[in-house]
Amino acid sequence: MSEFDALCANDAGLAQLRTSIREFLSADRAEFGWQPAVDCWLANWDPDFSRRLADAGFVGLTVPTEYGGRGLGYLHRYVVTEELLANGAPVAAHWIADRQVAPALLSYGTEEQRRRLLPRIAEGRLYSAIGMSEHGAGSDLAAAQARATRADDGWVLNGSKVWTSGAHVAHQIVVLARTSPLDPEHRHAGFSQFIVQTSSPGITISPIVLMNGEHHFNEVIFSDVFIPDTDVLGQIGDGWHQVTAELGFERSGPERILSTATLIFNVIRALGDVDDGVAANVGDLVARMISLRQLSISVARTLSDGEDAASRAALVKDLGTRFEQESVELVADLLDYVEDAEPLRALLATARVHSPLFTLRGGTNEVLRGVVAKGMGVAR
Repeated sequence: MSEFDALCANDAGLAQLRTSIREFLSADRAEFGWQPAVDCWLANWDPDFSRRLADAGFVGLTVPTEYGGRGLGYLHRYVVTEELLANGAPVAAHWIADRQVAPALLSYGTEEQRRRLLPRIAEGRLYSAIGMSEHGAGSDLAAAQARATRADDGWVLNGSKVWTSGAHVAHQIVVLARTSPLDPEHRHAGFSQFIVQTSSPGITISPIVLMNGEHHFNEVIFSDVFIPDTDVLGQIGDGWHQVTAELGFERSGPERILSTATLIFNVIRALGDVDDGVAANVGDLVARMISLRQLSISVARTLSDGEDAASRAALVKDLGTRFEQESVELVADLLDYVEDAEPLRALLATARVHSPLFTLRGGTNEVLRGVVAKGMGVAR
């Protein structure tokens, strides 16, 4: 396979899969009338769409068939993800469960957990949130204070999490918590992960509302929440290693370059005849997106081969989210050349509200540059 063919991501049945998801999206939108959205993977929650998508075989692609999935590779999921984001489809309901929780269960979960949860993920019927960040412990997760203490047949969780996307509608939250005292010499040690049911007594979920009225972020308070041993994810004390691996999937996907794709594509389609200067700006915008896509695909292939891609995933996230931010105002300038720009201004308004989030979620870009430097062997 040539380098160009590798970057096209149309090999080994991927082209047929790409055609299939495009046909599904076109038919589903025509029948159900959903509208393409900016940042659809975070804010566009539609459980019915998630179920239809799963029924069509486009959720749980990397979940083995014995657990109800398709048993395909990471590149297959990448292709479907690209098409969903490019079309601004309402995927938020199942997104985190499919993207992060399923790989974590396959890597660290017990057989009982896999059989209990993976079929529901593959059916698009399990909604999960991730509880990592806290007040004062965002990108520096080692500063997290949430604590789980041993109890009979389980653990008792106390503390808080913030910026917890979708917690108010999720069935569960995968929580990172300390299970042993902080060792200042080994700050990353002593963490564990737990699958916490949102229906458990002692959980309080409070909305964090954006300036435009959107609600997808939450603060979650845990007060003596009991977690049975059956809901420990992985090994006690291995939490840091586990979340680091999960963040490779979170940071490297096309959602780190395509959150504004719906806005970009619709504005470009709406442009009429433009002068050479405007055409050059469009070319620069698209060329940057394509270059970032190629980098993202190379990381996807690395993950498909089972290799570590933490540093390269961090690089994709840094470059991609900065592009997403810059693209918003670049597209705003292009709107001056669109005859009927009003229908597109709603997309632009949403993009502007979401723009500050792009470089924060999944770890701030400043911290991720440290991850890249460390991966390159650069001394402090």
